[in-house]
Amino acid sequence: MATTNKITSKPHKQNLSIQISLNGLSFCILDIEKQAIVYLKTVNTNKPENPYKILDLLKETFETEKPLQADFNDIQVIHENELAAVVPDPLFSEDHLADYLKFNAKILRSDFISFDTIANAQCKNVYVPYVNINNYIFEHFGAFSYKHFSTILIEQVLQQTQSKGSTCLYVHVAKNHFEIVAIKAGSLELYNSFEYRTKEDFIYYLLFTAEQLQLTPDSLDLYFLGAITETDPLYQITHKYVRNVHFGQRKDYYKLAIPTENKHQNFTLISSF
Repeated sequence: MATTNKITSKPHKQNLSIQISLNGLSFCILDIEKQAIVYLKTVNTNKPENPYKILDLLKETFETEKPLQADFNDIQVIHENELAAVVPDPLFSEDHLADYLKFNAKILRSDFISFDTIANAQCKNVYVPYVNINNYIFEHFGAFSYKHFSTILIEQVLQQTQSKGSTCLYVHVAKNHFEIVAIKAGSLELYNSFEYRTKEDFIYYLLFTAEQLQLTPDSLDLYFLGAITETDPLYQITHKYVRNVHFGQRKDYYKLAIPTENKHQNFTLISSF
């Protein structure tokens, strides 16, 4: 199960959320008494690394960042990778986790596979977490919980689109990859992840997905999330082909005691509490 080893009785006053990807790390601290986000930091790598290099970077960041050396009431790890598949509940069996991944992801026999239950979607999210990261967190901090980042992404998008009757595409942009969440009449229609190198790769996968969903660029409502702005080449080429392009917004449940550039970046990290 993806929600494991969770402590609820510590007397400490802060919660920590850590998002892990092969392109870097992001950290967010929630002050429980102030009901405010008081720390937000991203550490990027120059190129995609392997999980062992990312673990070294995680250790180094804990050693050098004083706010991360506090005692925390709760620690949550968010695993960000493409090794995930959404499975409807009627088709899901815990005995066949590897089968859901092996056709669209490179997995090994030794890989540990976990799953989340996606709220309000009647489906499971099957994925491969970074086990070396989980082991380190458990050894050094004790019990914690973990999820795949797309679980948080899908749940938050569903909450924001329950009242919309049309089909909307939410595109979460990260370095080297992006995710598409399609919502139709308030229900999850599609989730997929794509790697890209150029803006042409990006727009090809985006328009191909829209075509498969029988959505036309003129009538499609598209919402960007994540690491993208109006000056980004990905935004500009999308706006060339898609008429209705918007930026989504986080639904912040806590005050932000630190400035953030906008409300569509750090979408899953800040929404994880």
